[in-house]
Amino acid sequence: MGFGTIFATIAMLVIIGTASYLSITVTLFSMDTLSESLRNANEIDNERLKTEIEIVDINRSSQNDISVKLNNTGSTKILNSDFNHIDVFVYYDVVGAARGYVFKWIPYTETSPPENDHWTVVSISPDLINPGFFDPGEQMEIWIRVLDGMEPGSSNWLKIVMPNGVPDSGYF
Repeated sequence: MGFGTIFATIAMLVIIGTASYLSITVTLFSMDTLSESLRNANEIDNERLKTEIEIVDINRSSQNDISVKLNNTGSTKILNSDFNHIDVFVYYDVVGAARGYVFKWIPYTETSPPENDHWTVVSISPDLINPGFFDPGEQMEIWIRVLDGMEPGSSNWLKIVMPNGVPDSGYF
């Protein structure tokens, strides 16, 4: 009868030891994952703090075309591979009051002139360092083409959002 008690005690110690080991391992793994996530979130926040853009000029060159000049006033460069992650939103009065104002997200295209409801980069100046990238201190001109014509003399609105979420907007 004494052997059964010793065996049960040893079995319980093994079960408790294994459960403790697994619990500690899971806790340490969770803490490691959480700290890595917080570190990544901190890096993203730091990038956002260093990114600033300023819309300098917005011109309607025709009923369907908008020319925008942006300054990179921050200290973050925007790579040309990130241009397709820049969001452009336009809120404008369509020709003929039947439809009224339209809000559109305009995607990036590399073709020039851009297709309808697309935008493209016309120039970056002065583009001496990192040609093709939108570096700090540079000005980028973009060309936006909308499918529906804009009502002449109407007030319209434009918003540009960088890949890390930093926006600027303006009326034209």
